[in-house]
Amino acid sequence: MRDRLAQETKAALKAQDKPRLGALRLISAALQEREIATRTDKLSEPEVAAVLQKMLKQRRDSLAIYEKAGRQDLANQEAKEIEVIEEFLPQQLGEGEVRAAIVAIIKDVGAAGPRDMGKVMAALKARYAGQMDFGKVSALVKELLAAAAP
Repeated sequence: MRDRLAQETKAALKAQDKPRLGALRLISAALQEREIATRTDKLSEPEVAAVLQKMLKQRRDSLAIYEKAGRQDLANQEAKEIEVIEEFLPQQLGEGEVRAAIVAIIKDVGAAGPRDMGKVMAALKARYAGQMDFGKVSALVKELLAAAAP
């Protein structure tokens, strides 16, 4: 991951692609900041995915705010950063795959109702880090757990 990030940064520097270069440097800085906070030399893949997901969420929130405020220049910058960050994230699961994964996890942890949502979400985050938007997934988990309740 770090090697790919360094290569992409060099390519952006050579191409003089300032928006892409800025986004790549933001990613690098966020990863380095996380390494310092956790006092490790190298983050694991799930940790990297978590950092990138957090960055993505922040950019999407900012994009919505800028569009609402009519600041298209800033909205375009956020959209470009989102595009670059998504390149480094694992491929997202589709709707059907997410539903199937949730059903499988519910069976694995023996969840019987809405009280077990924490167990299901923890198992999903452990197994599918970076592959799902857990903000959207939580509503689907609630729905499926409510249907599974006796």
